[in-house]
Amino acid sequence: MMKLTVKTQKREELCDITSEVQKVVDGSGMSDGICYVYIPHTTAAVAVQEGDDSAVGRDIMAHLRRLFPRDAQYEHNDGNMDAHLKAILVGNAATVLIDKGKLCLGTWQSVFLCEFDGPRTREVWVKVRAG
Repeated sequence: MMKLTVKTQKREELCDITSEVQKVVDGSGMSDGICYVYIPHTTAAVAVQEGDDSAVGRDIMAHLRRLFPRDAQYEHNDGNMDAHLKAILVGNAATVLIDKGKLCLGTWQSVFLCEFDGPRTREVWVKVRAG
């Protein structure tokens, strides 16, 4: 398993980590298999989503903010309950197939760390296995 370190810049943002994940695959020497991408945080997530048009990411964040407003009345009052809800909805892991040493992503797809409570330094764990 490899641990990637990602420093986020804003409270909420999508950080494209596709090239860093591909480097882990390259270093593994794996030609065909599965790449697991996992984030061990409760206020961040991992997603495979469109990476070509940044408006997609802005729309995703805007709608998540509407679903889970930061200033809503939450019992957990550390000021980041909205981030916990966003993270549980998006999810803490993604699985991507590997073929001929490359991540099998669609034409517009990228792998993202989804930050909901930044800026922070986050870890992303990547594991490559034969499949």
